Amino acid sequence: MAQPFDIAVILGSLRAEGLSRRTAQALARAAPASLTLHPLAIGDLPLYNPDFEEAGRSVPAWEAFRAGLRAADGVLFVTPEYNRSVPAALKNAIDVGSRPYGRSAWAGKPSGIVSMSPGAMGGFGANHHLRQSLVFLDMPVLQQPEAYIGGAGELFGPRGEVHDEAIAALLSGFMEAFARWVGLHVDGSADAKAA
Repeated sequence: MAQPFDIAVILGSLRAEGLSRRTAQALARAAPASLTLHPLAIGDLPLYNPDFEEAGRSVPAWEAFRAGLRAADGVLFVTPEYNRSVPAALKNAIDVGSRPYGRSAWAGKPSGIVSMSPGAMGGFGANHHLRQSLVFLDMPVLQQPEAYIGGAGELFGPRGEVHDEAIAALLSGFMEAFARWVGLHVDGSADAKAA
C-alpha cells in the first residue's frame, strides 16, 4: 500500500476536553487507512503582528506552525462556533499561516471542515465563515458531504466514542470523501490511496 496522506488536524477550540477534541478523536477512528491524522496545535501562537516580521524578528512558534502546515498533505479543521463565527485562536492561526505575504503555508492544501455545537445548528456559521477564508487562501475545500453536528454534547464520549449510529455513518462517509478529495489534489487521482 502507498504511504498514507499526512493530515494536519486543527481544532478551533482550545479546551482540553472540549467537543472539538472529542469530535476529532471520533474522526480519527472513522478515517480510512489512507489517512494519517495528527494534531497541529494553535493555542500557543502569539497574536499575529506584522511589525515583528517587518523588523526581521523571528517568532519561533509561528515558524514551527508554518513548517507543520507545509509538511502536511492536507488540513482538517474541527471547530465549534463562537458568536456565529470561528474562535479567535483559529482566526489567529489562519493569519499566522498566511504570512509573510506571498508565502502562505496554506496555499494549495486540500481541506475539509467539520463543525459542531451543543445546539441544533451544528456550527453552521463558523463552518461557512471558515470556508470564506479558505477560498481566499487558495485551499480547495471539500464541498460534499457537509458536516455540521448539532447536539454534539450528547453524541460523543470523553475519548471520542460515538453514541449514535447515524453520526458514526456521517463521520465515516465524510472521512472517505475527504480521503478521495486529498488524493485528487495531491496525486491527481480520485482513487489515489482510497481505502
